[in-house]
Amino acid sequence: MSELHDLTLLEQADAVRRREVSPVDLVDHYLARIERLNGEVGAFVFVAADQARAAAKDAESAVTSSAELPPLHGVPTAIKDLYLTADMPTGFGSGAFPPVELGVDEAHVAKLKQAGTISLGKTATPEFGAPCYTEPEGHPPARTPWDLTRSAGGSSGGAGAAVASGLLPAAPGSDGGGSIRIPSSVNGLVGLKTSRGRISNAPLSAEISGLSVHGPLARTVRDAAALLDAMAGPTSQDWIWQAPPSTGTFLAACDDEPRGLRIGRYITPAVAGAEVQPECVAAYEHATELLTRLGHTVEDHPTTFGAELIALFENLWSVEFASLPVPPEAEDGLRPLTKWLRERGRALSALDIWNALATLRTTARQELERTAHFDAVLTPTLAQLPAKVGGLRNDADPAQDFENQKRFTPFTAPYNMSGQPSINVPLHWTEATADQPTLPVGIQLIGRPGDEVTLLRLAAQLEAAEPWSDRKPLCW
Repeated sequence: MSELHDLTLLEQADAVRRREVSPVDLVDHYLARIERLNGEVGAFVFVAADQARAAAKDAESAVTSSAELPPLHGVPTAIKDLYLTADMPTGFGSGAFPPVELGVDEAHVAKLKQAGTISLGKTATPEFGAPCYTEPEGHPPARTPWDLTRSAGGSSGGAGAAVASGLLPAAPGSDGGGSIRIPSSVNGLVGLKTSRGRISNAPLSAEISGLSVHGPLARTVRDAAALLDAMAGPTSQDWIWQAPPSTGTFLAACDDEPRGLRIGRYITPAVAGAEVQPECVAAYEHATELLTRLGHTVEDHPTTFGAELIALFENLWSVEFASLPVPPEAEDGLRPLTKWLRERGRALSALDIWNALATLRTTARQELERTAHFDAVLTPTLAQLPAKVGGLRNDADPAQDFENQKRFTPFTAPYNMSGQPSINVPLHWTEATADQPTLPVGIQLIGRPGDEVTLLRLAAQLEAAEPWSDRKPLCW
């Protein structure tokens, strides 16, 4: 017999609307699972049980009063611990200072509330979202439920672990260099890095670099599209935005099967020294074969994103962390990697940063022109299988830590530079052996700027051809 967490996000919303499931029952069910499993998977750093139950009772009253309900009314989710929430503390993944409560909701948090979702708390993130592993100070590391010896990725690792473990039906994340796509790959989820300007970064981010965006993590393409519909759109504070989809909603786009697309592909990493492991190559070839079988044309594309651009990305990344308003008395409590990034950023001149921004933007324009005839571009999402917990981290040598991360995930950051949408699709899985359980291995599809619709259509077509939502880890 199925349980409530077996239902997708959309199925839960429909069941609430039909009065087949109560928001109170959904919240209680997920809170019980969090209490039982969170110690193993490290998905949550703060659980707002009392607030969630109170919100669920209000949501139930709205259902029984026959009021007009928003699209995701009464469905649980949670917010990444990098982002401000008016009614919960935010720790930014750091142990250097206590979590803060500023009484402010970030724009996408407010939009999720308006869509009817109920937040169960804050999902784990590494310190300020810097690394692609999630091992926050004072909390257990976020682990993929497919193999608890392995990391859930980062920086949206808590969100990925929560959805993959059945602690949430779907969750928002953010991505400045791969932070949605990485945890989606290692947790067997759909994860969409949106186009620059698709989801508001108000009120805090000035979008100077344009690297970081928000997006959904979910078990199915349609759930990801529905969460994107809830999060998308500008506020009055935004000066960068994307036009709404011509289909009306991103969810509606999933029902329109694409035909005869032209897809470029490449597998040469932009990071010097990165080697693509055989299972990641197999995922890439598997995707190529399936796309071809579905009637699309797949052809090799030698990308212009190279190692010299990664160095410029690193400069911008370092300066962003150097600019964080950390209280002087908290500096000594920061992680070695965070300190190293801040020191590196402070050593750069204004001219260094201007040149980095200008070169990255110019190269992105050139690459967009070279790929304009493609409807999408295919790459592996990662170059390696999910990393062991602690396997990338090196507190004694943060420069090596950073190099380990680059070689693990060399395919994601270029599309933060270009601002293009890109999606992880959990299409491939390893065979279980005596030494290793089955592990998810994602592939990445990149779209034209502002064209999440084509990516969602294509991902939905792949999901229909080879469904993955019935694959569940042992803790499910």
